[in-house]
Amino acid sequence: MVSVKLILRKDKSNSVGEHPLYIRITKNRKPKYLSLGFYLKLEWWDAEGARVRKPHPNSQRLNNYLSVKVAEAQAVALEMETKDKTIQPHKIKEQIMGKAPSSLIRFAKSYLLDLEGKMKIGTYRKTKSVLFKIVKYNKGRDLLFEDVTVKWLKDYEQYLKRVRGNSVNTINANFRTLRGIFNLAINEELLPYDKNPFRRFKLSTEKVKKNYLSEDELKLIELAPIELNSKKDVHRDMYVFSAYTGGLRISDMLLLRWRNFDGERVIMQTKKTASTISIKIPTTAMQIIHKYSLKNQQPDDFIFPIFKNDVDYSDPEYLFNSISSATAYTNGDLKDIAKLVGLKKHISFHTARHTFATRALMKGVRIEYVSKLLGHSSIATTQIYAKIVNEELDKAMAVFD
Repeated sequence: MVSVKLILRKDKSNSVGEHPLYIRITKNRKPKYLSLGFYLKLEWWDAEGARVRKPHPNSQRLNNYLSVKVAEAQAVALEMETKDKTIQPHKIKEQIMGKAPSSLIRFAKSYLLDLEGKMKIGTYRKTKSVLFKIVKYNKGRDLLFEDVTVKWLKDYEQYLKRVRGNSVNTINANFRTLRGIFNLAINEELLPYDKNPFRRFKLSTEKVKKNYLSEDELKLIELAPIELNSKKDVHRDMYVFSAYTGGLRISDMLLLRWRNFDGERVIMQTKKTASTISIKIPTTAMQIIHKYSLKNQQPDDFIFPIFKNDVDYSDPEYLFNSISSATAYTNGDLKDIAKLVGLKKHISFHTARHTFATRALMKGVRIEYVSKLLGHSSIATTQIYAKIVNEELDKAMAVFD
């Protein structure tokens, strides 16, 4: 008799102490394990009920997804055992997981389902868009992994450029996603390494100028005549606060709560990288934060009044959509403010990050400190700002010519 059970592997863990979820298939006391790609802390797992505990913010979605996966495994196991009483666990696993799938489309759709189950909304939507373009280019026909040769990639690159009008960097992003699908198939031993066409195909990229504000330009934004306490005023304050305080991303600014402020610094886990940052707040930014302080404020209240305190943002998809909407609104207001003060530069909220980095380096802050404040995983990412500063210094030296 085959048994199928959902388990949390206590013998395995990642760097933050979370354990992986597996489906265990057992026959004749021989187990085989199917990784589900989820990691949980022990306290979130109900071993007896084989389910995620309710206090977990996504327990319902996760349990629904896990129930479907277990049901699929049980159905396959029972069907195969009915046909062959001597079937071995590894054959059942092979049937459930599938042999090396020659269909890139089918594999990519399976990958999409996993992303959706894991609530990786941004990656899910980006991958779905890339897959949509490929399906349309292939006129709805199936596409096998072996069909994607270097020639296919070159032809598809021309299609994206000439027919869809995609820029060099958009094409680059599309190909990086496609390359990631190939790498995933290889990592799962569903495709041999030498069948990866990206080994012989070079991705093209185009240098993009990073816009940032000078001291004088930032001051113009700070002093722009805007109606006090209007949404535009809040958006301006958020931008200036970020430009002075480590170049915080808008996703982190929107989620900044009073419990993240200890009176002199911001301490929080960033949304994009999940890294913990601690940034001492300079005088100008401190004045802004005190502007939004209220007598009856609670630790979980948002500092900047864009997100509502009485709304539940725990659902990843709802949060993603809320951040996207707020970002578009903020960027629209920043564009208006730039026009109001006569700035010719195109600015978005992200330029506050560039502004902080270049200003910090120009003021002599060591590059490794700037890298840490920005939350970069590698100092190489921060080097681009050092190049910008060097270019500005070269321009300054032109007065001696």
